[in-house]
Amino acid sequence: MSNSRQILLSGIITLLTLGSCNERPSFSLKDASNPWKDNYTELVPMEHYKEWGTYNVHDPACKKIGDTYYMYSTDAIFGEDKKRAEDMNVPLGFIQVRKSKDLVNWEFVGWAFPEIPKEAIKWVHSQANGKGAGNIWAPYIIPYNNIYRLYYSVSAFGRNTSYIGMAESDSPEGPWIQKGAVVKTGKGDNMNAIDPSIIEDHKTGKWWMHYGSYFGGLFCVELDPATGLAKKENDKGHLIARRANYKKDNLEAPEIMYNKELDKYYLFTSYDPLMTTYNVRVAMADAPEGPFFDYNGFDIKDTTNNLPILTAPYQFENHPGWAGTAHCGIIDSGDGQYFMIHQGRLSPRNHMMALHLREMFFTENGWPVVSPQRYVHNQQQVITYPDFYGEWEIIRITEPPLERGLEAGQILWGEGDLIAGEQAKSTKIVFEDNGRAGDANWTFNKEKQTLDIVTPEEHISDLKIFIGHDWENEKETILFTGLDSKGCTIWGKRVK
Repeated sequence: MSNSRQILLSGIITLLTLGSCNERPSFSLKDASNPWKDNYTELVPMEHYKEWGTYNVHDPACKKIGDTYYMYSTDAIFGEDKKRAEDMNVPLGFIQVRKSKDLVNWEFVGWAFPEIPKEAIKWVHSQANGKGAGNIWAPYIIPYNNIYRLYYSVSAFGRNTSYIGMAESDSPEGPWIQKGAVVKTGKGDNMNAIDPSIIEDHKTGKWWMHYGSYFGGLFCVELDPATGLAKKENDKGHLIARRANYKKDNLEAPEIMYNKELDKYYLFTSYDPLMTTYNVRVAMADAPEGPFFDYNGFDIKDTTNNLPILTAPYQFENHPGWAGTAHCGIIDSGDGQYFMIHQGRLSPRNHMMALHLREMFFTENGWPVVSPQRYVHNQQQVITYPDFYGEWEIIRITEPPLERGLEAGQILWGEGDLIAGEQAKSTKIVFEDNGRAGDANWTFNKEKQTLDIVTPEEHISDLKIFIGHDWENEKETILFTGLDSKGCTIWGKRVK
């Protein structure tokens, strides 16, 4: 840093410190119990399925319908016992359904379908020598006029033998009427028909579906709004995103959203193996069909690993931490507030799948960032300068440091342990009243409720400050989130 800039920064810090002399802390850390436990071992037996409100959540999608949030997810169950389910008369089906009024307390409604659609099974078996089609993956819900459309995937693991189907109902809880295939892929195809996400162009009214995985990348196909199916028969769309080496560089789970305040479309994608270093990236576009560009201006059809990176495996103190923090859904509350939902796999074994629901914010230059903590209702208030004084834990989310030998871009069940260095761990730092924090300087914009941190290496600006829940210590606290100069997430929470 130049001497002139250092002098200017010191002057700013002095002015801010002097300006805060008459201010008193407006916030104090308060005890606040967690709404549920992270370890749900005692609820594994199938007869407890009605208690799976935030448990066994995998590949979630959610929409606010009226005053209720409806969430749909892959039927992945930790400790699944089909024989016991049958003996206990548990209505085990496919596509888990939940609902909530407040995004915190979730009721497990049951399963959307009583069986895997026969047309999907027939297609997958015809392309995979009678194999696969044992589950339904990655549903997506979208309203249309007075009906609801539920999209879903049926596939054979490790193959691009897949089927995206659609069903309709006049209620978000069903029953559902199957309407047929949207996209089918198999022998000779470059793409993989899984993980649908649908959006309407807010200017033209056209419908677009994003889908795909490590086979060929992610694709975008136009739908007919009247039918909800592909506008052109057998159309599989155009390429949107890809990576260089799909044997080791997984790419999947597109989620498309529109921010009307910014008039931008955002495509969230998931990188790497689902049980370990699974992480979320995002790109931006002016139109829902793309092209999408990343933090550094690269078209994500290129094979560059794209930034920003928003979530990845992490660990704060007093907790074993999380892996598999990806395959996200985005929730628009309708009042300008957005949330991200995704699975989190409880470390160290990474087999239990819990719901992670995080507040989402947008930086001044238009990039989404998410809270370091899961959402609990907290009354927001104006943070003052003295509220920062104390001990903080900071996490830097960066590129996974290691490479693994993978099968079809994934790690198979039972091989889910993280390797040393793959989990971002917190470090402690003290924010002092002289504007120092370790070897860094910090400044606070009370009007914008944002934080800047200047280290010897970089200037990190526009960090969003807000009140949130400290899950690891069961307290209400102050949090921040944002992107560093490279486009990687930086998280902070005050602990003392």
